[in-house]
Amino acid sequence: MNFGFVIEIVSLVLTLVFIVASAELFTNGIEWLGQRLQLSEGVVGSVLAAVGTALPETLIPIVALIFFSGQHGVEVGIGAIAGAPFMLSTLTLGLCGIACLVFTATKRRKPGLEIKKAVIKRDLKFFILAYSLALLGTLLPAIPVLRYVLAAVLVLIYPYYLFICFRHEGEVGECPESLHFDRLFKLGSERLTLIIPQIFVALAGILGGAYFFVECIQNLSDDFNISPLVLSLIVTPIATELPEKINSVLWLRGNKDTLAIGNVSGALVFQSCFPVAFGVAFTNWNLDHGTLLSGCVAVVFASIYLALLSFGRLKPEHLVVGAIAYVATVSTIIHIAPVMPPRLH
Repeated sequence: MNFGFVIEIVSLVLTLVFIVASAELFTNGIEWLGQRLQLSEGVVGSVLAAVGTALPETLIPIVALIFFSGQHGVEVGIGAIAGAPFMLSTLTLGLCGIACLVFTATKRRKPGLEIKKAVIKRDLKFFILAYSLALLGTLLPAIPVLRYVLAAVLVLIYPYYLFICFRHEGEVGECPESLHFDRLFKLGSERLTLIIPQIFVALAGILGGAYFFVECIQNLSDDFNISPLVLSLIVTPIATELPEKINSVLWLRGNKDTLAIGNVSGALVFQSCFPVAFGVAFTNWNLDHGTLLSGCVAVVFASIYLALLSFGRLKPEHLVVGAIAYVATVSTIIHIAPVMPPRLH
């Protein structure tokens, strides 16, 4: 076996561990910031926790496009941008459904889903709007100013979403686990002098990890002769988003369904605004068939869940179908993906 290949695999795994650890540090800090500011459970789940868990996936395409020039960097960036909404709306919600069914069967939670429908419906509506606009952006003429206008619209959607979230504040959520920095300094988890530094240290860790992750993806795409776009479309969101969505599984076990599903639906809104806007503005946004397919599947399933919520019929079994759709779509994307020639160094 090629020793260099083994080193690349080990480097990728270690980089992912570092990114996830930094994301955990960030999420813990952002949850304590929400507690300190007395924010509601809906805001913490759909905004703070969602942004925290989406951050690694957000920074990877930005790093790829800024620090890695050439077609490989663009493909890694676009793959990461499109991969997150696709995975969140299908596989992640599917795993939430599976977890709910398993916990119900083992008597560790109540059957069904008990969520604040208004919170999840609001998130899905914003996601469907923003991501549909982004997908339609592939039809725009190759005029930079048009892409900049679309990117600006996508960015502005998120502040309006935040305004709606904070306008419908509810009860303050439960106190999170101890602040990680407090375990070292013993000054109290509620102190902003610990919360803010922890958040910034975590951001630095995520940014550094994202840089090395993009390098690993490019090297592996050369080794396997697979398009870096396809590799990042599948690997990046699973590696950076899915481990953190374990929070949703734990919340489901504790019958905190709004936090669990809101964590995912809120991340969908964030991912369809900022990372997508960055891709629209700083690439040609000419999506291939596989990427467009993943985007259409994401919008279709979000629309189905929104319709089910509107009729009060969303069940864990419905979410499980999303996981099946994810596997089928990924198989199709791999089948139609072109084999790439080795990159010249």
